Amino acid sequence: MTYQQPSLISLSHTIEATKKNYYHSLEKHNSTLEITDWLIYFGQTILDAQQDTLKRIDFLLEKTKFFDRNPHQLNERQLKVIKRLFEEGHKGFKGGLSANNYVRIAKTSASTATRDLKELVEKQIFLREFSYPCLGT
Repeated sequence: MTYQQPSLISLSHTIEATKKNYYHSLEKHNSTLEITDWLIYFGQTILDAQQDTLKRIDFLLEKTKFFDRNPHQLNERQLKVIKRLFEEGHKGFKGGLSANNYVRIAKTSASTATRDLKELVEKQIFLREFSYPCLGT
């Protein structure tokens, strides 16, 4: 008989990410013997850590599949940038990848970055997103 064990890799990471809540909860429940609210808080933290762990595992599997599918489709600059994007993990690269970010990470010219990005979109490795300026009211 197989028992499913909860995956709990990132408890300390989850607590660290919400450190203020953790210390607030400890302080709030430190002066009384009533620990029900603390147990509820900590139980929720464990559930959040489990979800984060599962997302990390899915991310790592997808990352591995990506490199298996694209072993020779990327030039050195593209590979460097994609590896940098993957370093951010399942929460993603903050602010997205602009041509300016590509230039900075790959240490290349703007025209080369534009060509590389166009190629990555054509190969459907990247999807292009358009953003529109905020229109004031």
